[in-house]
Amino acid sequence: MSPDLPPVVPSVTAELVGALPPRLRKRLDAGVTKLVARPAVRDGDTVRIAVDDDTDLVLHAPGGAVTRADAIRCGCLLAPDCLHRAAAASAAPVADEAPAGDPEKPETPDEPETAPAAEAEAADDAANAGRRAAARAVSDAAAAVLEAGTDGAGAVLQAELLHAAHTARLAGLPRLSAAAVAVVTGVRAARSGDPGYRLPDLAGALAGVLGVAHRLPHATGPELTDLRGTARQPYRPDGSLRLYGLFTEPVLTATGYAGAVTWTADAEGRLYTVSDVAPGGPARATGAADRAVRIGDTSLTHRELSRAGLAVSGATVSPTGRLGAGAGVRAVRASGVAWRAEPLDRLWAVPAAEQVSRALNGERELLFLEVTPVGAVRETAGDCLLADCDGLSVLLTTAHDDPSLPCRENLRLLAAAGRGRLRIVARLVPGPFPRALLLAAEHPADPDARVDLGLDRLQHADLPGGAVAPPDRALPAGDEAPLHLLRRRVHQAVSGGRRVLAFAGDRPGDGARLRRAGLTTAGDLLDDLHAAAADRSRDVFGRLLPADTDRFGRSWLAAAVYTDAVERALCADAWGATATGAGGARPPATPIH
Repeated sequence: MSPDLPPVVPSVTAELVGALPPRLRKRLDAGVTKLVARPAVRDGDTVRIAVDDDTDLVLHAPGGAVTRADAIRCGCLLAPDCLHRAAAASAAPVADEAPAGDPEKPETPDEPETAPAAEAEAADDAANAGRRAAARAVSDAAAAVLEAGTDGAGAVLQAELLHAAHTARLAGLPRLSAAAVAVVTGVRAARSGDPGYRLPDLAGALAGVLGVAHRLPHATGPELTDLRGTARQPYRPDGSLRLYGLFTEPVLTATGYAGAVTWTADAEGRLYTVSDVAPGGPARATGAADRAVRIGDTSLTHRELSRAGLAVSGATVSPTGRLGAGAGVRAVRASGVAWRAEPLDRLWAVPAAEQVSRALNGERELLFLEVTPVGAVRETAGDCLLADCDGLSVLLTTAHDDPSLPCRENLRLLAAAGRGRLRIVARLVPGPFPRALLLAAEHPADPDARVDLGLDRLQHADLPGGAVAPPDRALPAGDEAPLHLLRRRVHQAVSGGRRVLAFAGDRPGDGARLRRAGLTTAGDLLDDLHAAAADRSRDVFGRLLPADTDRFGRSWLAAAVYTDAVERALCADAWGATATGAGGARPPATPIH
């Protein structure tokens, strides 16, 4: 995936790849690799790539995304059915297929049903049949990606999943469509060596799309409504609001979007966000913080709003707390308060265990903690900050690893600050050890100031006098259930496909170890996963028949759902919190906008 190319909607990629003859499909992955290595020149809404000395490839992206197949033009002799157009679409980030209309218009009640009952019932049956077919198509395409793993899921398999995602959107299943697109994005990030790629995130995306596709055909009532999702967030009127700035965080996604989100709170502790996210890279993530917020006529930038306040009249708010910027919204600058002053002080008064319970149950994604930095901890992914939170050791990690953002260097300086208790804002990372992504913190030398870890850049001069870097610390030792034996196989299947689990290896020992630890179900699921991977039938001539991707997909999904549920339970236990069962919402790794 090349960040130099504009995002391309799934239907365009599916159309261009589907039009290729079989001989060119076999060369598509090599064509993507070759095209990504060529320089891309952007001029306004147009991106031009010199395929060779005599041929240019042009992508026209009005509004920031390629939405039509004819917006990708090539000058070679085989155009328009050439390899270059399909390669460009396969190398580009995947764009959102946003519906038309005003996304910030308040939701209105549905119009009364006027069709005759018989016609309405027939239409509903047809819609149900279409949804079932679309769910089946997405399930088959996602199972094929899982079968191949990221190593084998080339541009053709990705295009098939994008085509299924487009079909799901047309069938009125936006949640399933978005989940399928997230899988393609993760696969492209893995194959391109994107530093932001995380194998657990892709495993979670695959489990999400397979889980929704599995449940949709049998769902009814509120469950069906939840599984279908919404194409856009409805904005409801919320009257007048008096908001106080908390912090601003950069947004940098694998899908090619970047920007900034400012978090605010009202006097009752309810959280609201103001976002500015659009196609772009790290430069846009840092630059958006200095742009004016798009609410009313205020000239406040995101940085300024994070320290100030906002008085809003005629406010519209989405279910996730995002503030709308419709024509009827008015906003003016107001005074802000320090974190230790009312009304923001009450956010840190809630016990950490209760906050973690809310995060695990999907009620609130942020944690407001008061911690004492202990020292730095070295991990494979980089340095982390070990802190004490009321007797509980918590590992604080960076929210972004991009070197253009100051997250990691700020974390190192906070570890060397040597100050006592600090108030921080973090995002929960589920796991058997208390861990969170550090987003903002009190200034180490001034408790009335705050530092946005992804935007503000701390200097050594900002540290209290005499502060020195403490020695590296080791993680606290403790007994851990051997759930990693199952989790490792779940992740191995995502990266290497079914074939890496098809060999017997040490699977009997792993299953027995899980059972000895009291994880009988985990042992059974592991054995079943290996059996499904190795299950290959032969025809009468002894030739291997195609693998049963459906059975392997179901076995893998069962193992992934179980692992997620147990990890949530272990996370809740580590924090002394409570969580719902496997059906509870897992907190997202990045904010939803």
